[in-house]
Amino acid sequence: MSDRRPGRCAALPDLQPWFATHTHAASAPLGDLVAAKRGRRVGVVLPARDEAATIGEIVRRVRAAWCDLVPLVDEVVVVDSRSSDDTAAAAREAGAVVVTAEDPDPAFDGGKGSAMRTGMAHLTSDVGVFLDADVRGFDPAFVARLVGPLLTDPSLVLVKAFYDRPTHDGGGGRVTELAARPEIARRAPELAGFVQPLAGECAFVLDAFVDLPVVSGYGVDVGMLLQAVRKHGLDATAQADLGRREHDHQGLRALGRMALQVRAAFDLLLDDRDVVVDERWVPGRDADGAATLVAERVETRLLPPPGARATSSTS
Repeated sequence: MSDRRPGRCAALPDLQPWFATHTHAASAPLGDLVAAKRGRRVGVVLPARDEAATIGEIVRRVRAAWCDLVPLVDEVVVVDSRSSDDTAAAAREAGAVVVTAEDPDPAFDGGKGSAMRTGMAHLTSDVGVFLDADVRGFDPAFVARLVGPLLTDPSLVLVKAFYDRPTHDGGGGRVTELAARPEIARRAPELAGFVQPLAGECAFVLDAFVDLPVVSGYGVDVGMLLQAVRKHGLDATAQADLGRREHDHQGLRALGRMALQVRAAFDLLLDDRDVVVDERWVPGRDADGAATLVAERVETRLLPPPGARATSSTS
């Protein structure tokens, strides 16, 4: 007999118990968080490409709140990923350690995946927090809300963010709803309880990821989630409500590339592949307004693990 309770389908895993116990709406008191570190180091990492307009303010707010006032964060690392503006200078001036994204294959731009891999390799901390570098009106409380569950619950290895956007519709963004959720429904239904599985902000235990491969490009965020659940189980993951958050939106062509990389992450990690190549035709208009059709190749790879952590980081 099928289960006809509201909100429940017989073929779906019952995620309600996990959602109730692993979805966090607030962080513990600050004193409890600092005590829960128990000698562990916490590092904040911001992958950034052409984010000179926002990166400095984010770094300053993180350092003021969690390095100067409350000793929660021990290092702030900005990974400059082929920026054409003053991202690196702005981050360095604000007090961050700045490193350059390292692509294992210099001929291949690993994008956000390479930047996050580089950040993990350069961390000297035990616990890391990835933050997006394009957030406007950044709230330093994001850090405490993300890292809090991980510091106070030793069973966790990954805490993903979720948040409201100015145009909030109760779910994730366009790529989440149109690309990620169909893949999750078909191939990884145990991840369906994550409000925003593609969120770039997360807290993680470095030792749980440092020896795992990293998905290139925008497949990296769901790739971390897939690998955490695959290796440690769903109960080793959680999500934290960051409230309201505003950041820049990408154009449709960029979102199309992102969607392909997200879907490729499932192919790479669930089908044990090393490379996924997608080719597509992209319509558009030239400078004179004439219709155009351009061929585009989107390659998504599994990058080597970050490897042993660095013993020091220098700007």
